[in-house]
Amino acid sequence: MTVYGATNSDPVRRVDVVVVGAGQAGLSAAYHLRRRGFAPYREAAAGGSGAGEADGTGGGGFVVLDADEAPGGAWAHRSPSLRMATVHGFHDLPDVELPDVDPNAPAREVVPGYFAAYEAQHALPVVRPVKVLAVRSESARPDARLLVGTDSGTWSTRALINATGTWTRPFLPHYPGRFAGRQLHYAAYRGPEEFAGKRVLVVGGGASAIQVLSEVAAVGETVWVTRTPPVFHAGPFTPEYGRAVVAKVEERVRQGLPVRSVVSVTGLGPSVAYRRAEELGALRRRPMFDRLTEHGVAWGDEELAVDAIVWATGFRPEVGHLAPLGLRSAGGGIALTGTRATADPRVHLVGYGPSASTVGANRAGRAVVNEIVALLGAPADVESADVESAGVESAGVAVAGVESAGVAVAAG
Repeated sequence: MTVYGATNSDPVRRVDVVVVGAGQAGLSAAYHLRRRGFAPYREAAAGGSGAGEADGTGGGGFVVLDADEAPGGAWAHRSPSLRMATVHGFHDLPDVELPDVDPNAPAREVVPGYFAAYEAQHALPVVRPVKVLAVRSESARPDARLLVGTDSGTWSTRALINATGTWTRPFLPHYPGRFAGRQLHYAAYRGPEEFAGKRVLVVGGGASAIQVLSEVAAVGETVWVTRTPPVFHAGPFTPEYGRAVVAKVEERVRQGLPVRSVVSVTGLGPSVAYRRAEELGALRRRPMFDRLTEHGVAWGDEELAVDAIVWATGFRPEVGHLAPLGLRSAGGGIALTGTRATADPRVHLVGYGPSASTVGANRAGRAVVNEIVALLGAPADVESADVESAGVESAGVAVAGVESAGVAVAAG
């Protein structure tokens, strides 16, 4: 259920768990919180205190805070040209399969519709639009509550699940010089139409770049450049291969190093977009240019004129609101032990590192709730069989993340 109407004058709302973000990872975590007995937050009835409640439990339960106006997460902001047929893959949310859809339907319509139906079916307490500004601890005590400051008031919580993803932090590398033509990041790409008959430079070695090449090369001329030679993985993404891939990502996260792109570990796999780009002759890669020029780019004395540059250079995790907690390690990233921030057991990150995929986010959603129950205690009796199965599946987070090789790259 979506809750609207919170204002800055509202008093502090108290819950047990705040989930930040209602994308795949956030919805999966919310589903498992409900399943394990955490009550959904709801606004107090008209004439009440206005502080809200969790099914009458007086400040317990959980809430999901989402910055968007409507369901869909990052999927709602993708290019209309990204069709379900060209998405590498998509893993169903827990308990509800994605219905059969037209493969030519825009992913930005299909997935948000699916998320909206999921929120309603499971009565998930999503409050939107609410932008989280900063998360602080009430005091220096390790068991102190966390204060979640937003543009719609403050929430007090015993634990926080961060599921903010990366879409809102597109990465644009700096190169010397100045280009006078059209430049845009993949996040602002809306299809090939505006590039018809033009020469377009596409920068980046991931699935996003492949999508742009596969579309723009059909209506204009493309030039593909990458910082390092792209690695192509022709074989199947077997469980063994996936375990090795995720182990590399997990090791960086455990060490507190900045999260790298999935494709830097997995390589580019076969896809509809890849095959189309290959057929169009768009996969002839050139090394990264030295500098921008007024009319294009240059490698030493060689200059190439282009009409536009699309920077498909990836994204960075949206975790700036966690800065007051001092979670970053000396390596520059947030060190995790499983889903838990190593520096603060009250804070968990999903959709981050090895769980940055639709299937990885699902499994992480269950794993993080197991951790929350261990931290806070179970709010209600749960069948022993369910607890046992939850433990088994959470142990498979890394293995399931294997499919991120295909899913996460497509998911952005």
